[in-house]
Amino acid sequence: MTYLNWDTKIVTDFSDKNIENLYEEGYVFTRVGKGVMNKTRSFRIDLSKYEASSENRRILRKSEHLSLMIETIPYDKYTWQIGRLAKKFYEKFGDRVFTANKIREVLTDEKKSNWNRLSVFVDVRDRLAVGFAISLKTENLIHYSYPFYIEDQRESSRGLCMMTMAIEWAKTSGKKYIYLGSLQRPSDSYKLQFAGGEWFDGKKWRSDYEPLKEVLR
Repeated sequence: MTYLNWDTKIVTDFSDKNIENLYEEGYVFTRVGKGVMNKTRSFRIDLSKYEASSENRRILRKSEHLSLMIETIPYDKYTWQIGRLAKKFYEKFGDRVFTANKIREVLTDEKKSNWNRLSVFVDVRDRLAVGFAISLKTENLIHYSYPFYIEDQRESSRGLCMMTMAIEWAKTSGKKYIYLGSLQRPSDSYKLQFAGGEWFDGKKWRSDYEPLKEVLR
């Protein structure tokens, strides 16, 4: 599993202002190491322009049994079962894409992790955590990244439900943007369904999707 990377920076200034400026320039944090940021074809939602469509609302109705909890990283409730779930989830993308040791490091070791929030999705019917997403929160943005969850054939859209809930939470929290990772493969085009979407073309942010669709095709 390879990632599009136009440039790499290693930062030591972790202030909200500096991080937000770098995200504006197309850089995003990675799980590779502390301070490592890659410039990529990033995708974000301008939350001032986001309103849930009828399809988004349909997805939200399917996720009414889920509750979103925002936890702090380092995550003191970490268990080996969380690491096993992440490892199993990411094995579909290739061997050692996200090892159990790496997920433990990201969630528990602030000296090695760039992330400060964990989105936890709980099924309120049995109070079981069924999904997680590693996240970054600053004053003005959320970066929703590395989701993993218990897959259930009866609920094939769980990943999309989680993302839609995160977008709604970011908007109600007064954030300016939520970043949803990069656009690299045709399968990433599902992110384009959200109003207010913008993509980074290597030099600037754009809201026109036709050139992007050609790239992803």
